[in-house]
Amino acid sequence: MLFFKTKFRLVMLLFLIVFESNAQTISVHDPVVIKEKDTYYLFCTGKGIKTYSSKDLKNWKAEPAVFKEKPVWTESVVPNFENHIWAPDIIFHNNLYYLYYSVSAFGKNTSAIGVTTNVTLNPEDKNYHWKDQGIVIESSPNRDEWNAIDPNVIIDENNTPWLSFGSFWDGIKLVKLNPDLKTIAKPQEWHTIAKRRNTALSEGSSAIEAPFIFKKNGYYYLFTSWDLCCKGKESTYKVAVGRSKDVTGPYKDKEGNLLSQGGGSIVVKGNEDYFGVGHNSAYTFDGVDYLFYHGYDAKQKGKPVLVVKELKWDADLWPSL
Repeated sequence: MLFFKTKFRLVMLLFLIVFESNAQTISVHDPVVIKEKDTYYLFCTGKGIKTYSSKDLKNWKAEPAVFKEKPVWTESVVPNFENHIWAPDIIFHNNLYYLYYSVSAFGKNTSAIGVTTNVTLNPEDKNYHWKDQGIVIESSPNRDEWNAIDPNVIIDENNTPWLSFGSFWDGIKLVKLNPDLKTIAKPQEWHTIAKRRNTALSEGSSAIEAPFIFKKNGYYYLFTSWDLCCKGKESTYKVAVGRSKDVTGPYKDKEGNLLSQGGGSIVVKGNEDYFGVGHNSAYTFDGVDYLFYHGYDAKQKGKPVLVVKELKWDADLWPSL
């Protein structure tokens, strides 16, 4: 009997090892996720916006890119644009999916955020069709001190939509949208909600980007990514957080430092498994809170891969993994 029990345990152990090894590690940058019916859809940086689907958040199937051809307006912002689209964001509002995305010249604030809409995310649905709505906001050198990339949209408790965005430059901005979620509301209402440039707390670094606002526990939690992305083994990317009772701020970290003055509490950073981690999104699916981000995998020479972690909350309602 002992022999059979031992053999059974070995078989189960081997099964678990095989199961874990079969779990996919997809290569992504800047993942965002949404659930439609029983399927999760992930959108990320890539040619035409890379897309995946999953039933379990572990095994992912590649789906058609959002744009087979680059949106027609992109050439006016970035000449010779090659349809490599950055940092999308996805929300569902008024029975419509809104997918925001970034078009930019690398290292410049020659940038714009666009939005496209669809009634379904299932490519096999007869009603599946992305309808591009054009530019939401644009930044230009010698005119703007901010950078129109890395969009994130949140609807506040008054049903007012807000767009946060930004990378380096003058930090993370927040601007009110019209109810159509496609245009800036007038009179324009702008806020600087996080910044690292020329501040003592940031040790002189201006490296901040990728805002994501997640409402939970009566707070708006503002996640941002710090330091160097996209450098493989040299990546120093990390995720920081602050929170506010109001969507417009002020956002403060655990020590009470203002994020607009360089503050932020680290949620996750590189370790022996990942050289750097960042550009996160956060959601509640079926009663569980998750943080999605990409990590530069030490086992794969710094290849960017999807990481999914459950979010926990301490006694003071701060997030951890």
